[in-house]
Amino acid sequence: MDYNYSDDIKRRLRRIEGQVRGVLKMMDEQKNCKDVVAQLSAVRNASDKAIAQIVAENLQRCLLEEQATGGDTSKLVKEAVELLVKSR
Repeated sequence: MDYNYSDDIKRRLRRIEGQVRGVLKMMDEQKNCKDVVAQLSAVRNASDKAIAQIVAENLQRCLLEEQATGGDTSKLVKEAVELLVKSR
């Protein structure tokens, strides 16, 4: 099964990459702990949203494929939920 990741998700990840570089710069500049943690929290939130988007897009595609073959989609939904839970 081929996975095609949208340009939107790639942009999100590049933004996260920039946020992480920003956090490292803040650390090099010995910025306040609260500010660093706030930025790391923003990175985590952005990462969580990216994970959710990837799982949702993939689940939608897998569900459509499974329905086309007359298969049971409940296993796919369960796997998607497990992925989301594991990511936290």
